[in-house]
Amino acid sequence: MEFSHLLAAHGYAVTFVGALVEGETILTLAGVAAHRGYLHLATLVGLAALGSFLGDQVYFLIGRRYGTRLLARFPRFRAATQSADTLLVRYAGFSVIAVRFLYGLRTLGPIALGMSSLRWRAFVTFNAAGAILWSVCWLGIGYVLGEAAQMLFGDLRHLEPWFFAAVAVAALALAVYIHLRRRAAITRKIR
Repeated sequence: MEFSHLLAAHGYAVTFVGALVEGETILTLAGVAAHRGYLHLATLVGLAALGSFLGDQVYFLIGRRYGTRLLARFPRFRAATQSADTLLVRYAGFSVIAVRFLYGLRTLGPIALGMSSLRWRAFVTFNAAGAILWSVCWLGIGYVLGEAAQMLFGDLRHLEPWFFAAVAVAALALAVYIHLRRRAAITRKIR
């Protein structure tokens, strides 16, 4: 099966599932695919926003229901939870939107927010706005990246599989680098 057919056949489902979990890389690649004409950008925004919204709602409900037990079991997350709670106290709406853009807090942030005194209705409202903004941002980055690649390399048809692989590897390397840096910073704080 050709690469373009795989993108067209599975791109929307992969985008939804990627956004449901923590999918900046997936959304960036989907944005590139939209630029190349394999996927429709507006549909991707809708699916990514829905997936992101639902994922964070689940994390919020986990925090509301099981947050205290989770912290008792995983005490290393206490610092991230306290950071999210501090943001919430000062800027409730902004913090709900911002945690999805802070690496490492995309999952922990909504759980911490669920453990806080934030009302569910307020979280739903700000979560919806944040999901749309986050989706547009990452899909837009992918779309612009596709445009830049086309300007640099011309017709990408023969390079597409390699280009998508390179973007995925670069994004994964960046994510690992950021994760390791954060982990080292947390280790230094503990000592």
